[in-house]
Parts: sequence; C-alpha cells; structure tokens
Amino acid sequence: MEIMPIVTERLELHAVTPGEYEILAIDRADLRLWIDRGFTNPHGHLISDAGPLPHRIPRIRKDPSLAPYLLRLAVLQESRTIIGSAGFHDLPDENGMIEVGMGIEPAFRGQGFAQELVLGMWGWVIDQPDVKILRYTVSPDNAPSQAIIKKFGFHFQGQQIDDEDGPEDIYEMSVEEFRTKFIC
Repeated sequence: MEIMPIVTERLELHAVTPGEYEILAIDRADLRLWIDRGFTNPHGHLISDAGPLPHRIPRIRKDPSLAPYLLRLAVLQESRTIIGSAGFHDLPDENGMIEVGMGIEPAFRGQGFAQELVLGMWGWVIDQPDVKILRYTVSPDNAPSQAIIKKFGFHFQGQQIDDEDGPEDIYEMSVEEFRTKFIC
C-alpha cells in the first residue's frame, strides 16, 4: 500500500503503513522500518514513548484503509531525520469533525515545526470526504501548544476530561474558515 507523503516547506509527512504497524507492534526500535524508507531516527521517536501506537495498532489491524489518517512521521526533508509525528484520532464523525494530535522531539521544539506539521495535516485532510470541522484538544497547562492553536485562530469550544490526559481545552475551526485563512 503506497500512500503519498504530505509535503510542507521543510517536512515530509509519511504515513505509517499497515505492515510497518506490525513491525512496531513487535519492536519499535527495529531499524528496518526507517532504513527501508531512507529515514533515520536518531532521536528515538516512538521508541521509549509509544505515543499513539497502542491505540492505532489494533485499529489498523481491523481496518488498514485508516493508514493515511492515523499516523504520519514528520521527516526533515534536508536530512531525512524523523523529528516527530502527527495523526488524526479517527475518521470524521457524524458531524464531519476530525481531531488531530501531534508530537515533536524536544531538540526540534520552538522552531515552528509543530505549526508546520499540523498545518500540513489539516491542509491534506480538508480535501478528504466528509471533513467539515477541524479539532485540536490540549491541556490548559501546555503553553506551547496553547500558543500554536491560538496563533491559528481556532475557536475555544469548552473543556473535556480525557481518561488518560485529564482536562483538555477544545478548539475548533470549520473547513471553510480554514480554507479562507490558510489556502490561497
């Protein structure tokens, strides 16, 4: 299954394939994953911290067609180094809402990569069927992520309690508003 990467100014966002999920389920440090794709993972992204993998692996096993949505590796174009990842929690719900999550390795934070990563993900997903609302949830205490979402002009919708992460602020923007603001 070949899934085209999303390309931004400095990043390529490569979907993790169903076969790669199977390798990750056994050994997240297996270098074959990255060597076969021409990437390096010197910062150990998703190795010591599995991130979303425990949630994504069973879902991919059940429905491999979800691969373009669930997890994409953020690879620096210049060095072919994995610096983070992002993915949508699920396909759009009955209201057309889709929620993104992401993580950037500490050495690459504060350089605009998180903004570039989520902007690339949103720019891709707005062209997918049934997507009407973009959502981002973040801990009220996560100042860097709060700053990112506010910079994009997403609208505060309230708060929810996540079973794993605790309180989260909910931000949303319609696809139409996103297109107006960010797609020329």
